[in-house]
Amino acid sequence: MAAIAPHTPADPADAEELPRATGKQLRTVLLLLLPGLLWLAIFFVVPIFTLAGTSTQTPSGSGIPGEFVQTFHLANYWDAFSDYKAHFARSFLYSFLATVLCLAIGYPLAYLIAFRAGRARNLLLVLVVAPFFCSFVLRTLAWRQILADDGWVVSSLKWLHLIPQDATVTASAVAVVAGITYNYLPFMVLPLYSSLERIDPRLIEAGGDLYGNGLTVLRRVTFPLSMPGVVAGTLLTFIPASGDYVNASLLGNTRTTMIGNVVESRFFRIVDYPTAAALSFILMAIILVLVVFYVRRAGTEELV
Repeated sequence: MAAIAPHTPADPADAEELPRATGKQLRTVLLLLLPGLLWLAIFFVVPIFTLAGTSTQTPSGSGIPGEFVQTFHLANYWDAFSDYKAHFARSFLYSFLATVLCLAIGYPLAYLIAFRAGRARNLLLVLVVAPFFCSFVLRTLAWRQILADDGWVVSSLKWLHLIPQDATVTASAVAVVAGITYNYLPFMVLPLYSSLERIDPRLIEAGGDLYGNGLTVLRRVTFPLSMPGVVAGTLLTFIPASGDYVNASLLGNTRTTMIGNVVESRFFRIVDYPTAAALSFILMAIILVLVVFYVRRAGTEELV
């Protein structure tokens, strides 16, 4: 048996050099993180605490609009939720429908770009992000023209007898969901493409060699391997869509109002800051719980 060499202590000079090198690296990392940490502190942490303080205020009683005092009135949260629970439900319903539609439309498109586009891949990616070069409001207003009663979409649906002749699509829940789906579709396509593009094509070929047809390979191989992109895309679509108010304001009516419209109205029209702040916190809390539950159920806990 070979003799085991006795353990020799490290050189004292090396032992002194290691802490200095580690400290230098730590200072470098902190300096690189400092701008981002300052940005988060100024534009995220401070507003969050300010919003939390505002949510527990009550009117001062002076009769001056917008003047409130800090009374730590936690009942604001229950009052806000009980008064607008229907708007919360409507917001999450529209967001869920839009997310499902984005996934149904975006996955085939991302698959086409990743595996079938060839030289047109870059052009298709540019077309996906091209809507971002136009204002969000202008893109939403364009849907009012697309879904107008005398537009080609509604006219075609009436000609095919898919909707009644006196039906109106604008100022409806259908128009709101369509607008949300269109505006947030790129947020679904890009993560899906990134995830699909990293899949080794040999794995898909191996599925075909094992006598799997196209649908079976997609269901058993491609889709599971692209789950990180599915999770990221659905989160990037659902979270901002839940608080959206532009689509409901421009494409909906009084019966399609989302919680974002209520928050906007309470902040800028009614000047009821505590209720608006409480609604914002409730919305953030519900989204956080849903996201944690969804990510854990999807089997990607490392995203939390």
